[in-house]
Amino acid sequence: MILRSANCPTEDKSVWDGKGDVHFKHLATRDNMYDHARIFAHITLEPGHSIGDHPHNGETEFYYITRGEGLFNDDGTMTTVYPGDLCETGHGAVHGIENTGSEPLEMIALIVLDN
Repeated sequence: MILRSANCPTEDKSVWDGKGDVHFKHLATRDNMYDHARIFAHITLEPGHSIGDHPHNGETEFYYITRGEGLFNDDGTMTTVYPGDLCETGHGAVHGIENTGSEPLEMIALIVLDN
């Protein structure tokens, strides 16, 4: 199966009380992932926008940074992230990310269920 980029559903919304809106391009649905994952998306954060801090229980979330830079909350440790970095959060840990750069921060987000 091939899903063309132009056919991927998109949405803009505030996430976990973060600043501004987050742009989502959903790359697959939960059904496409056979209930092993719940989000697989290309995410864009404009400068100053963020995904608020939140926990992950019963699942693990990965952010693969593809463009820009941001400040990543890794369960209370703040770290600057750059293209090529992979952020992982699961097992009750808390994370969030803010675009601290001057260009859009883009990343691939994947939430895998612990099944």
